[in-house]
Amino acid sequence: MPGLNLTRQEAAERAEVVTKVRAYRVDLDLTASETYFPSTTTVEFEAVPGSSTFIDAITERVHSVTLNGQELDPAEVSDGVRIALPDLAEINHLTVVADAAYTNTGEGLHRFVDPVDGEVYLYSQFEVPDSRRVFAVFEQPDLKAEFTFTVKAPTAWNVISNQPVAQREEGSEADIWSFQPTPRISSYITALVAGPYSKVSDALTTTDGRTISLDIYARRSLIEYLDHEEIFTLTKQGFEFYERQFGVPYPFDKYDQLFVPEFNAGAMENAGCVTILEDYIFRSKTTDAMIERRAITVLHELAHMWFGDLVTMKWWNDLWLNESFAEFMSHLSAAENTRFTHAWTTFSAMEKTWAYRQDQLPSTHPIVADIKDLHDVQVNFDGITYAKGASVLRQLVAWVGQEEFMKALNAYFSKHSWGNATLADLMVELEATSGRELQSWSRAWLETAGVNTLTPSVEVNEDGMITLLEVIQTAPNEYPTLRPHRMTAGFYDFIDGKLVRVHGVEFDVDGERTEIPDTAGRQRPALILLNDEDLAYAKVRLDDASFDTAKTHLRDFEESLPRAVVWGAAWNGTRDGQIPARHFVDLLLDNIGAETDSTTILTQLRNLATTLRMYVRPDAQEETREKAASKLWEISQSAPEGSDQQLQFVQAFASHATSDEQLDTVESLLAGSTRLPGLAIDKDLAWKLLTALVAAGRKGLSDIDSAAESDKTSTGAQRAAQARAAIPTHEAKEKVWELVVESHDLPNVIQRSAIAGFNTTTRDSLIRPFVSRYFASIEKLWRELSHEISQQIVTGLFPQIVDRDVLDAAEEFLVQLGEGKDSLRRQVMEGRDSIERALRVQSADVIS
Repeated sequence: MPGLNLTRQEAAERAEVVTKVRAYRVDLDLTASETYFPSTTTVEFEAVPGSSTFIDAITERVHSVTLNGQELDPAEVSDGVRIALPDLAEINHLTVVADAAYTNTGEGLHRFVDPVDGEVYLYSQFEVPDSRRVFAVFEQPDLKAEFTFTVKAPTAWNVISNQPVAQREEGSEADIWSFQPTPRISSYITALVAGPYSKVSDALTTTDGRTISLDIYARRSLIEYLDHEEIFTLTKQGFEFYERQFGVPYPFDKYDQLFVPEFNAGAMENAGCVTILEDYIFRSKTTDAMIERRAITVLHELAHMWFGDLVTMKWWNDLWLNESFAEFMSHLSAAENTRFTHAWTTFSAMEKTWAYRQDQLPSTHPIVADIKDLHDVQVNFDGITYAKGASVLRQLVAWVGQEEFMKALNAYFSKHSWGNATLADLMVELEATSGRELQSWSRAWLETAGVNTLTPSVEVNEDGMITLLEVIQTAPNEYPTLRPHRMTAGFYDFIDGKLVRVHGVEFDVDGERTEIPDTAGRQRPALILLNDEDLAYAKVRLDDASFDTAKTHLRDFEESLPRAVVWGAAWNGTRDGQIPARHFVDLLLDNIGAETDSTTILTQLRNLATTLRMYVRPDAQEETREKAASKLWEISQSAPEGSDQQLQFVQAFASHATSDEQLDTVESLLAGSTRLPGLAIDKDLAWKLLTALVAAGRKGLSDIDSAAESDKTSTGAQRAAQARAAIPTHEAKEKVWELVVESHDLPNVIQRSAIAGFNTTTRDSLIRPFVSRYFASIEKLWRELSHEISQQIVTGLFPQIVDRDVLDAAEEFLVQLGEGKDSLRRQVMEGRDSIERALRVQSADVIS
């Protein structure tokens, strides 16, 4: 048997044998042990008589397997991952009694002990292939079934699953929780959350008149920080928007949202039982960007209740459609039905930055990816699947019309409710409602990879009047497709000191050259902006005159969305070596202080960090970093008191502080001897200041231990792990290496924090001794550890040293890597590409 993987061919063959899964009954005992839990699964399913197949079950031990009344020898039929099922009948009854293991990796049934009070909290995470870590299951999305869960748990616990509780039998030490059967759903969206979670409650009425309970859960030690009213408001606004747009009532019986510890992703769309990253409970002042990100996450998961849960992809090659749809709808609903009316600005700033980067990696792939097996699925939770896909959906909606798009969804949901569907099924409905032929659109956008670049070509006469304005479309040599783009070109001039759009043209780009209509004979404006409303998915360039305007007047745009598009153009130009890295630094520092969109600030400060560490020429890095830190401190002091801008700029200043004077300022901020009006040095900001001082050699282990002693929370443990790993000594880095690579038994979030601290340095000499050890270790780690943990290590510890030695070491590793290791190959290729790009950008960092 082939271990943990499952191929598309195996899934298809099993679906031909197992013609219908009727129901599962899952009985779990959460009182037996701290390391494992007894799991009994009873499955009723239909099959081709006389055939054989297998069921998935990752187990510690299998006690018994009973198929149609016959006892099968576990030693013969089970290998700890699959259980063979021979000689099937037309209708089959299977019972598997086994022990399954708790995890600390955020996969399967994760077990967490709260350091504040010692309480135990559990939650499940099953996407992609991990319900099999909890019960025996046909682990593929097209074998849907009804699921009935019964759970034995300590009396002080709450137990939550997809459906309401049918019965709770109370005992002296343990209770038995029985849940109502689910509708027919896929196994990866079943869920179990258990522990002494606290909750707050609300309710709403659906369009078909049902009362739906809205419960929010969090750990006891965090519930005081939960701003539940904001989340309830968002949830209700999302329900209202989706039910109105889709014309289909909410399909489940309740809607719980559970903030769970040590979660790997942002959230998970378990049917009626959504699990959410606990970092979205804010114990300290946070950025507006983080608050908006939480709002988008809440709306994203709610959209999945229809698209993904009610109607589910047949196989994982349509994963992109599942995630892209939820990402598009979450931003649309935020912009049209919540207080986050600038959601498309943040989409441009964050999502498209991610998409453009992903689409230029050597691992880029068509939006409709060829998913051959589970390994492919796991590495395709990427910027193509989410951000590019959502961008392309936005382009599609602009083309066919939002009303027609929603009518198609109504037909799609109505036709395929509680079943599985494909992209082709959705396209049938879209063609019917819009009257457009979509096959050619699908070929150009969904079946090819790479991102186009759109550059303006401007000809003016001696009077400054435009005689010809064209868009030049190019494509990378590896992916030469030229695509149709629906977009707007904006003309911007100064009015009362602001850059204001004085003319706009919506038009279609098609082919290599497209003349922009209604522009000849107009006065050339101060700035011409392609893709002004950000409808198109393409990198855009600024002509020279427009870039000169942007360098000093980006801050003067009246609206946030065109600013975001220009920020993106400047960043893409820098990454492509079209703009010297130090010119980008100057543009950013001259304009970021006036930016009002929090996500744009967050994104551009991250871009600044990448530029200072990777893209500025080595002989100019120290000077540029010091200059940037000085400017950031200046901006921090002039930012509005207590503002989001003030918080973000202080954090950035601390992370880049390099001179003695700058580090003195960071130290005095932490000590409280230097104060900025409105800036509170709360626990999380104190950790950021301390970690910056640790990385600079100003603070050490005793300071970290003291801070950890005063913050005995899971967040404090994460911050302490990062700070300890940031100590700028070989001994500290060696300790991280031992914990992460050699013993690799840290919980998932502590490991992630330690890796972040390991990389918190500008001194290549601290990292260089680990280059050869990295390439000697990662294949074994990839083979032996779970996907989540190995990916954290392989991606996180790729040596960020911009020189040819790292490139050569990566290339040698890739040449020697054997077949059948595509996900590992991809991760190393992406790391190698980041170094190769940095070398190109550094060579272009020439200041004339």
